[in-house]
Amino acid sequence: MKLPIYQILTDRKKLGKKSFAVLIDPDRVDSVVLDELIGLSLEARVDYFLVGGSLVISNHLDECIQHIKQHCSIPVILFPGSPSQVSRYADALLYLSLISGRNPELLIGQHVVSAPFVKQSGLEIMPTGYIVVDGGAPTTVSYISNAAPIPADKNDIAMCTAMAGEMLGMKLIYMDAGSGAKRPVTESMIRAVADNIESPLIVGGGIIHPEKAYLNCKAGADVIVVGNAIEKDASLIKEMSDAVHSVPAVTG
Repeated sequence: MKLPIYQILTDRKKLGKKSFAVLIDPDRVDSVVLDELIGLSLEARVDYFLVGGSLVISNHLDECIQHIKQHCSIPVILFPGSPSQVSRYADALLYLSLISGRNPELLIGQHVVSAPFVKQSGLEIMPTGYIVVDGGAPTTVSYISNAAPIPADKNDIAMCTAMAGEMLGMKLIYMDAGSGAKRPVTESMIRAVADNIESPLIVGGGIIHPEKAYLNCKAGADVIVVGNAIEKDASLIKEMSDAVHSVPAVTG
């Protein structure tokens, strides 16, 4: 029997094992690009594919996920930017609540609208506290959410936000500097958050060097997500994956 992805994430966290996820935007890939990404990801032992984006404008979501599932066994997790980004072909869904912002629509409003459809999807639902951190450049998520990100140097705000999300029942915490960020989330902020929560911590946005992925894991990130850098240079998949998986396991 296949274990739930959330259980795998928590088990890996207990063992101090880090995971690497490749983020795929359905708007930016075709079957040829997908085949290349799948091949490189299999070779690099990528742990997960995250599929979605802040603004998916094509109707290729189902098609993209089905293509991945037909060609590999790497789990597919939906990373939705809106309630419409739900596909029953995926393995799990990050049910995102934007806890760093104060827009009620993205805290609970859109969830109320999407709840029946999400429930019927049969997907594994993982409630996720989504924290957007200032990456030094305007991002689609900040524009769409109409919410200011947490300042990059306010570790205490990020820490308290993550703690509050966890106490409200969020099973995962996702810190994101946004696609194409000039500055990724700092190791000091990651450490401040990781030291004060029990939930698996996902970190993404602006990670363009394997060394940064490694340092983020050392600081306490459990899952590293890279998308934009891989879109520009798919060969980075192996270097990023190797860096993440080379972090020595330290059990908490």
